[in-house]
Amino acid sequence: MQEIPIQALQPVRIGQVENETAGTGCTVFVCAEGMRAGLDVRGGGPASRESQLLNPLMAAQELHAIVLAGGSAFGLDAAGGVMQCLEERGIGFDVGVTKVPLVAQSDLFDLTVGDARIRPDADMGYRAAKQALEAPNYRDGNYGAGCGATVGKLKGMAYCMKTGIGSYAVALGALKIGAVVALNALGDVFDWKSARQVAGLLTEDKRALRSSSEALRETIQDAGNRFAGNTTLGVVITNADFDKPALCKIAGMAHDGYARSIRPVHTSFDGDSIYAVSAGRVNADKELVGTLAAEVVSEAILRAVYSARTAYGFPAARDLFGTAGEDSI
Repeated sequence: MQEIPIQALQPVRIGQVENETAGTGCTVFVCAEGMRAGLDVRGGGPASRESQLLNPLMAAQELHAIVLAGGSAFGLDAAGGVMQCLEERGIGFDVGVTKVPLVAQSDLFDLTVGDARIRPDADMGYRAAKQALEAPNYRDGNYGAGCGATVGKLKGMAYCMKTGIGSYAVALGALKIGAVVALNALGDVFDWKSARQVAGLLTEDKRALRSSSEALRETIQDAGNRFAGNTTLGVVITNADFDKPALCKIAGMAHDGYARSIRPVHTSFDGDSIYAVSAGRVNADKELVGTLAAEVVSEAILRAVYSARTAYGFPAARDLFGTAGEDSI
């Protein structure tokens, strides 16, 4: 098994646009030919659009684009711009009078990072889709949906850390599989191989890490509203040949990558979601692909930690602890 760039998972193309001043952005995955897709949502507070298209009982068998964005529910307007861009290029489901692009979207909460009044909108979605089609520009770090991403918010934004968006992909013979994760969790982040905490809740002096799980145990009383900037979003891409029900299962197995890398995870205050898409015809075992999906998700989470830059007053791991942790990925 060897590592490959996420861009090798053609024909899926990825475009990103961000507003660095406002601390938000969007990442758009486009497949003009259509990609089979499944979705598994484990967090209790998702902000999403057209998620029911991924229900195995629904008629649609393919998507043309997936949008990951900031802005919470306000940012769902971005999908309209993606639809416009694709319709102009004749991409979508043919209904006779036009072609309707099938676009699903999930958003994370980054309103407390930069300017809460500026969110991803139709114009940003249009530009990201155009970028994906004409000049794919995916990068790990403070880009796209990861522009305003942070982790470790159990004690509020004052003790959180900056993360971003990360990717990891591998090839095993003819099989290719990769993941892109916008890491924006309430909890802490761990290296899944060593179980070492690499990001999350900061100590009072903001020089070291402490445990969000232990902080939860400080009181058993309801702490009230913790919607302070959460939700981790992922897209798993493979060239293996699967239908929608199988991809829903693979997306569910990919959540194991969240569970072993983020603690606590899948809380009522996160909208944790993973899409799994198939854009190839390689014959592969579903259990193998699901197992690999969890692994590439965990590695993408580490990339999201180590590629991030300090911003908006929130320190990144590379500045707090140096780059030694990168040896683990």
